[in-house]
Amino acid sequence: MAHLARLERQSLCDTFERVGRDAPTLCDPWLTRDLAAHLVIRDRRPDTVIGSAVPQAPVLGQHARRTQDSYAAQDWPHLVDLVRSGPPRWSPVSIAPLDEVVNLVEYFVHHEDVLRAGEAPVRRDLDPDLEAALWSTLTRMGRVLLRGCPVGVVAVTPQHGRRQLRSPRDQGSVVLRSSPGELVLLAFGRGRVAEVEVDGPPAAVAAFESSDLGL
Repeated sequence: MAHLARLERQSLCDTFERVGRDAPTLCDPWLTRDLAAHLVIRDRRPDTVIGSAVPQAPVLGQHARRTQDSYAAQDWPHLVDLVRSGPPRWSPVSIAPLDEVVNLVEYFVHHEDVLRAGEAPVRRDLDPDLEAALWSTLTRMGRVLLRGCPVGVVAVTPQHGRRQLRSPRDQGSVVLRSSPGELVLLAFGRGRVAEVEVDGPPAAVAAFESSDLGL
């Protein structure tokens, strides 16, 4: 079976090389150099993890920001090569199955953050194996990604059928219809660019569309 996380990482790096270091991303105000630096320190600098994840630790947060900025200022081809090479051998994530679990969706979502930003968004036709892996991730992480949603959520795809991601709530439920890739983007807070049909009672749809999704 193809190592999908590695393939997605290489594809993102190809896009980085094509668009350059100053292209916009959906992670505003980050440009591509900032996003690439984020991916590098995520793989290589565990000393920045707490500062990036815990806003209540300002000193650690400053360290994480300074480290990311220092990578973002590096020579662009070198920075892209660091992303492309992936986690170093000492990292547990260098083990292919763990890399698949930890990094596939990270690289997929951030690749789309580059492709769909700017004035001419790019849509990809995803490989069926990638779509299947994204569907598996969505069904596994759905409760966490949708924890801020006040309604029940059911996802429906032509390829993989129907799955309840969040139990019904007092305000009702919605049904999300699209491909796994688009549903993952929506669940990770990229609703403004995801092509997803949201069905349900008007109050439930409004509540869903105003909710804060993602990690």
